[in-house]
Amino acid sequence: MPTSKIANTATPAELGYTFPAEWEKHEATWLGWPHNANDWPGKFEIIPWIYGEMVRKISAAENIRLIIRHPKDEQFARHVFKHVGVDLRKIKFVTHPTNRGWTRDTGPIFVKKAESGKRKAETAIVHFHFNGWAKYDNWQKDTTVPETAAKLLGKKLFHAECDVPTKNSKSKIKNFVIEGGGIELNGRGTLLSTEECYLDPKIQVRNPGLGKAEIEATLKSYLGVKNIFWLAKGPKGDDTHGHIDDICRFVNAKTLVLVREKNSRDENYKPLAENWERIKDLRLEDGVKPEVVELPMPSPLYFDGVRLPASYANFYICNAAVIVPTFNDPNDRVALGILGELFKDRPVVGIHAVDLVWGFGSLHCLTQQQPA
Repeated sequence: MPTSKIANTATPAELGYTFPAEWEKHEATWLGWPHNANDWPGKFEIIPWIYGEMVRKISAAENIRLIIRHPKDEQFARHVFKHVGVDLRKIKFVTHPTNRGWTRDTGPIFVKKAESGKRKAETAIVHFHFNGWAKYDNWQKDTTVPETAAKLLGKKLFHAECDVPTKNSKSKIKNFVIEGGGIELNGRGTLLSTEECYLDPKIQVRNPGLGKAEIEATLKSYLGVKNIFWLAKGPKGDDTHGHIDDICRFVNAKTLVLVREKNSRDENYKPLAENWERIKDLRLEDGVKPEVVELPMPSPLYFDGVRLPASYANFYICNAAVIVPTFNDPNDRVALGILGELFKDRPVVGIHAVDLVWGFGSLHCLTQQQPA
């Protein structure tokens, strides 16, 4: 088996790596096979079959690297995939113990160095040291997934670190924590996130002791971005405390979609309206103002009296299609139509996600792209 090459003497940005856009060509999509029934109490039995539909769509034009705990997971996954018509030759099973399957946040985050002269393009992995969204206690297995991925693929592995100021004016080097669902990039140097998720000083604090300046500097060092912009908050029901991938997404380098709640009596109305006020000030890495397209919200979705973070913004861009969560809502067709007009190079397809979002996440939360 290949071994990873630990690369901490210089940061990815210093070595010329950047984070490629999600719509750029993938070699594979990483997924973690679902096994934690506590994430979907009362609905877990249906979740593997939703995975089957996701994998059927994604694997049409790229490989799937599926994280499993043991042979029984592989056996069940093969059973599901066979029944829904997946080409099993496209599935590469990766054995690694996990706590959960939210691979956007726990899986390998890839950066890429462009081709230059005789040097071929190459990819590497950044390890952002997942900690259960600074909320859950069972995350220790998940946080080592990037290390396994780097060894499997023979990729350089960058351990994200930051200098945390201390009272005696000295600094202490600590692991830097961030999740893939909390950042949105256009692949050209601009990154979006929310203050609620990473700058709140009291709730779900991923990096205690770090302020906005230190967090921005670390993101620039490890993702090769130049321009960072902060929206305010995410929708109600999101237990990650404000992940950007439920709110605002780039669809190309200069266009993004931003969700809006039009019902003034809905609890999402004010926080999402504040994001619309802030986005007016966004300028991209080249100083250009982006085009911002409104994406609707579905009607409030509840299960057992709990508000769920249902959002059409949690779509995933793969080689074969853009897969979009749908919620048996009149706005399903509206959202699919808007995204269909924006993505001209691949079809936009809906995947039923009413049961999936009971786990407080959806399609984008479960996937992580490996660039070609």
